[in-house]
Order: sequence, then structure tokens, then C-alpha cells
Amino acid sequence: MLIIPIKEGENIDRALKRFKRKFDRTGTMRQLRARKQFTKPSVVRRAQIQKAQYVQGLRDAEEI
Repeated sequence: MLIIPIKEGENIDRALKRFKRKFDRTGTMRQLRARKQFTKPSVVRRAQIQKAQYVQGLRDAEEI
């Protein structure tokens, strides 16, 4: 459960923005969407490897 303390005289928009940021960082929506459908462990592993290769390629290109 997220608790966002609102300071005295604070704008509600600012508090809402803090709530949204905190909610995004918890990863609740990503987790819910991932649980909607089953993904085989081999597919998850393959996606992680592909992402790592992509990021490594970006870093290598940055060094050159």
C-alpha cells in the first residue's frame, strides 16, 4: 500500500505526481501485465539475452 504524506498547503497536483512516480517505481502495473499470460521460462531467458546483446551493442558503439 502506497502512502503519500501531503504537506501543509501542498498542491494536490504535486502530490498526485509524487504518487504516480512512486507507483511506477514499484512496478505494480508491469507485474500485473506480465501475469496476465504465461510465458515459458525459455522465452523469458531468450528475451533477456537479446536485450543484453542490444544494450552491449549500444555501449560498444558509444565507445568507438
